[in-house]
Amino acid sequence: MPNPRAALVLTEAEQAALLRAARVLQVASINRDGTPHLVPMWFELDDEGVIVFTTYATSQKVKNLERDPRVTVLAEAGGAYNELRGVSIDARAEVVRDPAVTARALALVGAKYAGRPRPERPATPPAEFPAQAYKRVTVRVHPLRVRSWDHGKMGG
Repeated sequence: MPNPRAALVLTEAEQAALLRAARVLQVASINRDGTPHLVPMWFELDDEGVIVFTTYATSQKVKNLERDPRVTVLAEAGGAYNELRGVSIDARAEVVRDPAVTARALALVGAKYAGRPRPERPATPPAEFPAQAYKRVTVRVHPLRVRSWDHGKMGG
């Protein structure tokens, strides 16, 4: 018997389009006591197509991810039930403490939320980075398992 859920799955192209359009990424890390730490984050896809976000280096999510890199992220869209679309990704988080990487992530995320075109990657890195690049880190999300859905594919 065919799995009806399989008909709702987003293609890789549809997943990428949803991630490019989504405004908020729900990020769940694991607290020391095992409880989830769930926060909404602004994010973007980096130059390699990896989900990235920046956060303060001393934040709880960074402490959690450096202790245990398991993370689940969720991007979703839609108002009515038949419009619901989403992608949930179980992943390994990589915390990058490099101001050059964080400056690039800040530029990408900043352009997305300001409605500006995606900035080109500079041929040579600048001599100095924005002050925020030294206070923040970049988190890169490396997928292990992806689940997606589009209720619009149900028809009717």
